[in-house]
Amino acid sequence: MRIPNSAFTERPWRFHEFVKDFAIEDVWDLDTPGGPDGLAHLVNQFDSDGSDFKPSPMYKLLFAIRWRLGAVLKWDGDEHGVGPRNPSLRDRLPADLLDAPRGPDMKVVPLKSVYQTSDEWVTEVVNKTVHAAMHIGWVDDGDGRYHAQMTVLVKTKGRLGKIYMPLILPFRRVFVTPSLVKAIGRSWHARSAG
Repeated sequence: MRIPNSAFTERPWRFHEFVKDFAIEDVWDLDTPGGPDGLAHLVNQFDSDGSDFKPSPMYKLLFAIRWRLGAVLKWDGDEHGVGPRNPSLRDRLPADLLDAPRGPDMKVVPLKSVYQTSDEWVTEVVNKTVHAAMHIGWVDDGDGRYHAQMTVLVKTKGRLGKIYMPLILPFRRVFVTPSLVKAIGRSWHARSAG
């Protein structure tokens, strides 16, 4: 379920220190009920080969179109990724986070891990249109109950990014992210039951 941006901005995440130049795209509650150590289990779920990830057909179609466009228009080449012209968010981290566990890079999509703590995991992707970050926070609901919250933040790159991001926003909010959120919840509950 999509929730107000304040659900992210009003929490004391360390991430706020590093992304003042990024805009929040949206914030989502994830159906991942658990205990205080649950984030590590959720990150492990993201570290899988994707065989238990079952998004909607529309999700698959939209991503297939995006990856094809990226290949044809050369949006995803190494020259547009993390490097001297596009520094990683890791370059912004203080020593304590830089020395801590980084977390896994995702195998199914090209998101690279930035850092992982007991209650935060951050990944990023850089291409010709954006520098985007996904923040997963482990939220304390009280009485020993927790769940995850996912926030997507972006910093557009050039005129292309400024045009591309608003164009895809309706597709992301209606088809892509809701399907992703449901698939994460289904995988979480399947793993919890197993």
